[in-house]
Amino acid sequence: MLAISRMKSVLCPGFFKPATNTFALGFHTQNPIFFLSRNMGSSSPLQNSRFLLNQTKPSTASLKPFKNPSQQTRSLKMEVNSSSQQSTSGEIHVIVGPMFAGKTTTLIKRMKTECSNGRNFALIKSNKDNRYGLESVASHDGEKLPCWPLANLSSFRQRIGLEEYDKLEVIGIDEAQFFEDLYDFCCQAADQDGKTVIVAGLDGDYLRRSFGSVLDIIPIADTVTKLTARCELCGKRAFFTLRKTEETETELIAGAEVYMPVCRKHYVSGQVVKKAARTVLETQKVECNSVL
Repeated sequence: MLAISRMKSVLCPGFFKPATNTFALGFHTQNPIFFLSRNMGSSSPLQNSRFLLNQTKPSTASLKPFKNPSQQTRSLKMEVNSSSQQSTSGEIHVIVGPMFAGKTTTLIKRMKTECSNGRNFALIKSNKDNRYGLESVASHDGEKLPCWPLANLSSFRQRIGLEEYDKLEVIGIDEAQFFEDLYDFCCQAADQDGKTVIVAGLDGDYLRRSFGSVLDIIPIADTVTKLTARCELCGKRAFFTLRKTEETETELIAGAEVYMPVCRKHYVSGQVVKKAARTVLETQKVECNSVL
């Protein structure tokens, strides 16, 4: 046997050559990637072999620990919870209905409840409405609270001051139909600033059409409360506002001398009566002019 081994060494001098060219198959514990490392001279016939996976061991600094799907899900939940804790979620509550339905009364009661619960609040109304004074929000039954009369909601943060605004937890808005920037303000206050915003306003005008931007915030509201009044003609639930005068502009700020709440039946009949009365008046006017 010794003779045979010496013969093979003579015939194939490189067969039992000392291990100057070695390969090692390894598994990186931080990433499921197999790699080949080698220590060979440049003259090795395996240097250009297509079977070499990697000529050098990958750097561990560029490899990230492997996470199974359940670990990734838990990590994502932790990140979401951490983000939620850093910013308080706000709310938007909308109170709508016809005139004399108690929208302002409901808003004032809600503000008083928030105050009794120890929450800081501010009340805003349009400076167009000065029926019961400019510096307060007042209901038809005499309830009052001080407020900020504004032309637009975007000026509120600057008017109250950034420090005071940050302290606020609840913002009430009365006569919301008069604010064109209602949607943007509610989104910013609730989504970004974590405020609870309570909005009260008319959902429809005297023609039963959308009034201002109140209906635009319905999709972003947490709750929507539809109040009803009492029909002045029959006593049933009133869903609509009937204008008793002949003015046609949409914004006509007034009280019971101009508006009254009515049910569907008397809204329709009231429009018919108004149209008939208008026709009679126009006819009489024409006749008087012709006589003159």
